[in-house]
Amino acid sequence: MQYVHTAYDQLVGVNVAIKTPKAGQAGTRFKKSAIVAAKVNSHYVAKTLDYVEVSANERYLVEELVEGSTLKESVLAVAGYVDPHLAARLLSKLAKGLAASHHAQVIHRDLKPSNIMVRGGFNLLDVKITDFGIATLTDELFVEELANGRDLTQSTSGTVKGALPYMAPEMMFRKRGDTVGMAADVWSLGALIFEAVTGQYAFGEGLFAPANVMAGKIAPWPPFMTSNPQFAPLAEALQNIILECLQLDPSKRPTADDLAARCIELCYFTGERHEGVVQNIAHVYGFIQGAGGKTFFHPKNVYGNNAARTGTKVVFCRTAGSPYPRAFPMIAAK
Repeated sequence: MQYVHTAYDQLVGVNVAIKTPKAGQAGTRFKKSAIVAAKVNSHYVAKTLDYVEVSANERYLVEELVEGSTLKESVLAVAGYVDPHLAARLLSKLAKGLAASHHAQVIHRDLKPSNIMVRGGFNLLDVKITDFGIATLTDELFVEELANGRDLTQSTSGTVKGALPYMAPEMMFRKRGDTVGMAADVWSLGALIFEAVTGQYAFGEGLFAPANVMAGKIAPWPPFMTSNPQFAPLAEALQNIILECLQLDPSKRPTADDLAARCIELCYFTGERHEGVVQNIAHVYGFIQGAGGKTFFHPKNVYGNNAARTGTKVVFCRTAGSPYPRAFPMIAAK
């Protein structure tokens, strides 16, 4: 287990996050990982601030504190997915963060929802990739598995199993001495956005993922992505980008810079997100009660399989309308 503590830096007067190595990794290259991670400077990456070594068995990584929770906890856990508009915003921010790290010649190798911190929930006020240094140590664990003659795809390690749904094939099936490049992060980002917009893993969970990756068996797109004309154009554009990221051949994947540029071409809604509860449904439309008062919605404004029934928690953008503002886009909680 890795421990994360909040501390106060008396010198500069700010709160920081202090992280320890994962269990069994105290003797690994923790200091080198801190030095590598500190090279990255981006608004979309949690900054590595310092490294402290109290003793051979007591080492700490000091990182920028992001006031919030992980992408998985604060956003994906609500409905299981997000609408294409929010997914496009998320993709843009993460692509910029990866591009900055790749410019510094730093590869994350373990990008997943639990390594992304979000402030502001669905409003994505801050989105920051974390644990670049810890990811370097995670890669060491993968190397140790290989050095011990174990196949990563058959590993019993919880760390490895948790990474498999997002792990690039060149990482998954690597042999001892193989190098993994920046394209592996692009694969992971594609797998992450696939999950965000569909609510399912692209290649399955745990040890099912390697078999599906090897067979090129990607999960089918859920019909709700393109069945609604209000979401279909953006959803189709995201599908194309995701599939490019999930090319088995690393050389055929776009770079992080390419992805950031592609996101500029996407047309997506960036309005403030609100939370509310469906108050009542009359005929084919309904009303949401939230902090800003009553908001009108139509079922076609809702993305995904979750139905917006009376009493259901919903997350939505409020747009102009008369006599009530209108909700779009909108998702319903599980």
